[in-house]
Amino acid sequence: MKILLLGEYSRLHNSLKEGLTALGHKVIIVGTGDNFKKFDTDYSIYPKLFNDYWFLRKFKNLIYKLTGYNLEETEKGYRFNKLLPKLRGFDHIQLINSDAVESQPKHALKLYKKLLNQNRQMSLLICGDDTPIIEYCLSGNLKYSILNPYLEKRAPESDFTYSLKYLRPAYKKLFEWVKNNSACLVTSDLDYEVPMKAMGYKTNFIPNPINTDNITYNQPEITDKIVIFLGINRLSYVKKGINFFEEALTIIQEKYRDKVEIIITENVPYNEYIKLYDRAHILLDQTYGYDQGYNALEAMAKGKVVFTGAETEFTQQYSLTERVAINALPNTKAIVNELSYLIENPSEIKVISLKARAFIEKEHNYIKIAEKYLKAWTL
Repeated sequence: MKILLLGEYSRLHNSLKEGLTALGHKVIIVGTGDNFKKFDTDYSIYPKLFNDYWFLRKFKNLIYKLTGYNLEETEKGYRFNKLLPKLRGFDHIQLINSDAVESQPKHALKLYKKLLNQNRQMSLLICGDDTPIIEYCLSGNLKYSILNPYLEKRAPESDFTYSLKYLRPAYKKLFEWVKNNSACLVTSDLDYEVPMKAMGYKTNFIPNPINTDNITYNQPEITDKIVIFLGINRLSYVKKGINFFEEALTIIQEKYRDKVEIIITENVPYNEYIKLYDRAHILLDQTYGYDQGYNALEAMAKGKVVFTGAETEFTQQYSLTERVAINALPNTKAIVNELSYLIENPSEIKVISLKARAFIEKEHNYIKIAEKYLKAWTL
């Protein structure tokens, strides 16, 4: 098959491409690289005019402040439209999100129609914010979600501009069109599968693909201090509950001053990020999740003990009786207690590390996951 993967936010599509390529398929990725993360793409729609040239960046910011119009989105749409002649003859197209082109919704809809007219079929991947996910998070039917700080008025609405945009009529219309013209809907983890199922959508639950052939497992050796790593993305700081980790680390640093080393980074490119946490024994990922996102899974594959989503829904889904990750609650005291236990019982770090790697190899093998995608697309 000839396959087009549109959009990249976490390296999910790159790993899927590696699995599909190993199975003999031809795969092309189109995307922006996701800002500072700089993920690999075959064709880029990165808005370099309004990002890389300071005077145009200032002009873009001024126009947005005065009118609310985003010239960066216009440039992405323009670049994608210029690519359309090259994006023909694909057997399948997968959108990573209903807003995969990241242009204005009306413009994106026109671009999708052109794209679908010159290719066979498409599917929609639900692996992040999208209209039904945000609607369900606001319903109050979850014990917690990424929108908790907004619902509890602990953070301003401006911190949730990206998430809440999916409730605007133009984005709802865009999602409905994409959904109605997709051969199937795929969810990447339980944070999206649970809401989609609860809202009556028919989905294909396919876990994130992880290329363990390219990720070396490093069994943790604790000869001196336990190294704890926190990588901060300012764009998702509130939604991931990073404040709870920061509060917990302040306490841990004081409590175990001679036993821990804490590394904190902020807004670094993906290839640099994964190197920065190589020395770490423990990685702090997110607090509002039910399942692991892509960053957590890669860290688990490397043998890190990851504080992330590992709720009851997750352990039941995979029939787990032992911990492969630490369920990080949006609660500073709970995080401090979990960290304290590991620091005082370092042998447990090795135990969880081994189980984490085994879990990734069993449930997230990139070639097996690629086969599941092919099956979903051709049903």
